[in-house]
Amino acid sequence: MNPTPVVFIHGAWLHALSWESWAERFASRGYLALTPGWPGEAAAAEEVRTAPSEVFADIGLDVLTDHYAHIVRSFDTAPVIVGHSVGGLIAQHLIGANIGRAAVAIAPAPVNDVPLSACPAPLWTPGGADDGGGLVALSPARFQQGFANTVGAEEAARLFERYVVPTPRRLLVDLGCAGAPRSPRAVADVGNADRGPLLLISGQEDLLVPDALTRAVYKQYGDSTAVTDLKQFADRAHSLVIDGGWRHVADYVLGWLEERGLRAHPG
Repeated sequence: MNPTPVVFIHGAWLHALSWESWAERFASRGYLALTPGWPGEAAAAEEVRTAPSEVFADIGLDVLTDHYAHIVRSFDTAPVIVGHSVGGLIAQHLIGANIGRAAVAIAPAPVNDVPLSACPAPLWTPGGADDGGGLVALSPARFQQGFANTVGAEEAARLFERYVVPTPRRLLVDLGCAGAPRSPRAVADVGNADRGPLLLISGQEDLLVPDALTRAVYKQYGDSTAVTDLKQFADRAHSLVIDGGWRHVADYVLGWLEERGLRAHPG
């Protein structure tokens, strides 16, 4: 019997390698774990930082959403979608459109009319020294201050070197981070009663996507009879998928999938 695919979607300022530990953990439980990067994303974070491709630098939410919709639809067995940050928004959009079997949105960029009030602060000041035009880069210090604010300097430096990349300015604008209207793709059908189960996860020390925003999104699903769950992790920041506590989050997701009957080998 074919294993259940799990498609991991990374978020802004992270490379696809940010899912490497998760992929290994899920594979050890029998899932088919896949971590496809963004279009034009080089094989290592350092390559993206030093020589990003023009394709990568021009990515918007429409391109990302279509990219992952195509991947999820390519399987004979509908995958589980696990997304972080912008990836969590895309996961909600896809499952709301009945693309995929179930979705997990971790510290997700908010959907619909829930404003991303923490953006551009604490990571981006439009027109500031960190705004490179096509790409917005983070310094190691700013990464720790705004993204990995619950870990020490040594761990933050290691995470930065391994996983952090610049993010396309166009994508941030699509999310409403520069005061512009958000992209029509920054939506999810919160009333769809026929979609698969959805789990929302927040970190209660997250400065980029505060817990209050994830709770506000959770409330938007209140009128749907489809399964929607919320898990809040205390003392965790936006880095909760890559920092030293990643396994607690991953194992919670694995347990949730099991409880919802979304096993590695259906049947």
